[in-house]
Amino acid sequence: MSLQATTRPPAQRQARAVRLGPRSIAALALVSAVGVAGFGWPFLAPPASRIGAHAQDAPWLFAGLLVLLVAVVAAAISESGLGPKAVAMLGVLAATGAALRPIGAGTAGIEPMFFLMVLSGRVLGPGFGFVLGSVTMFASALLTGGVGPWLPFQMLAMGWFAMGAGLLPGPDRLRGRAELAMLAGYGFLAAFAYGTVMNMAGWPFMSALASNVAFDAHAPVSANLARFVAYCLATSLGWDLGRAVVTVVLTFTLGPAVLRALRRATRRAAFETPVTFDAAEK
Repeated sequence: MSLQATTRPPAQRQARAVRLGPRSIAALALVSAVGVAGFGWPFLAPPASRIGAHAQDAPWLFAGLLVLLVAVVAAAISESGLGPKAVAMLGVLAATGAALRPIGAGTAGIEPMFFLMVLSGRVLGPGFGFVLGSVTMFASALLTGGVGPWLPFQMLAMGWFAMGAGLLPGPDRLRGRAELAMLAGYGFLAAFAYGTVMNMAGWPFMSALASNVAFDAHAPVSANLARFVAYCLATSLGWDLGRAVVTVVLTFTLGPAVLRALRRATRRAAFETPVTFDAAEK
């Protein structure tokens, strides 16, 4: 008797996203909830709250907490779903994204790494996308010298950005122009969402530079919301529009080739292909 390993033929395999276990989902939900609190506290705290008195401490407090929580999520996802092959692909994609980010340094909106995050999240799933977005932003910060109290917020926002692409409908069926149009539309909207979220991280602490649109701890939520909209329009609208347009253009031009490459690599890696052993006679 001999044992013979049998797997599904490569031609019949589908590119399957890396799945998450219950603990990974719970950890991801936890870090996202803390992230929402970290970004949105100016709108969540009542005007009489004492949080505003400690506003200058908030970036460091949330930065340290988010770094720890993102690390917990990455470890949990690695334990439940990311094997050696997936970790290797994570490293390659993160290095590629980190190398793409400096291309647009100093030029408004030229940020090609965003389209790669969208396509990677689409093929490899929301959990992989969240980890990839966070790791890529961390690696690019080390590469460009952008390490600071804002980095955990960037990691979390980019993780959400890539995770959202993995949650889009039709991962196994939708292909061709329809899929590209959906990814381009998502990338366009998510590019603005990313910029808006990152504005929320810095806006409460810009009173010295933009007093007319700065956060007022004693104002009602509606007034602060109007100030925040004005702040976004005045400071980041042009950059966000450039990022959105570049993401759309790269998705339509390079998207088909990148999607094919990612799906081919995923099929060959066969992250979750079970290996069975059948008894066979000599």
